[in-house]
Amino acid sequence: MNHSHYVVLTTCPNADTAGAIADALVEQGHAACVNIVGGLRSVYMWQGARQSAEEYLLIIKTTQAAYPALEQAIAALHPYELPEIIAVPMAAGLPGYLDWITAACARS
Repeated sequence: MNHSHYVVLTTCPNADTAGAIADALVEQGHAACVNIVGGLRSVYMWQGARQSAEEYLLIIKTTQAAYPALEQAIAALHPYELPEIIAVPMAAGLPGYLDWITAACARS
């Protein structure tokens, strides 16, 4: 099992925010790749009331070493008071792909 690589999930309120965060994470070396998934509807409880919102999901590939800076960057760039930032360890992956993630995030 390989826990040195993460898939990180965060949602954004619109395409512009999603694109700006994705660009910053890749340009700053915090992420090797960010997929932007549109057409997402989130239903959740916030401040005691059920909420529903159209959102964009970012699927971020990074390393354990780069994660702290990535989390900090998302929190700084994100418009939400409490953004979703969830890191899921990768159990396995194509070795060459994992090496690429490591190399891309080495400058973070």
